[in-house]
Amino acid sequence: MEPFTQEVIRIIKSIPEGKVMTYGQIGKAAGKARGARQVSRILHSMSKKHDLPWHRVISADGRLKIKDETTLHEQLERLYEEGLEIFDGRVDLEVYRYEPR
Repeated sequence: MEPFTQEVIRIIKSIPEGKVMTYGQIGKAAGKARGARQVSRILHSMSKKHDLPWHRVISADGRLKIKDETTLHEQLERLYEEGLEIFDGRVDLEVYRYEPR
């Protein structure tokens, strides 16, 4: 497994309940400032295998952009259960963004 992939997985697993990170934020933290698309591919292909909290990863504008209605509903439910408030399909990143050290 590539070091970048390993780091992305580690970062996603570190997102605490009730917080979110953006694809770009994760890519930058893992060493690739323009790695958002790679993060998306890693999340899509490895979430089940590595039991990743995929629902805590959102777009840079705070929007939930999953196209599949069933999966989007699941993401919303999981985030609500963790105490996040979502308005108009958007998470307030000022309140809920996680900044790893």
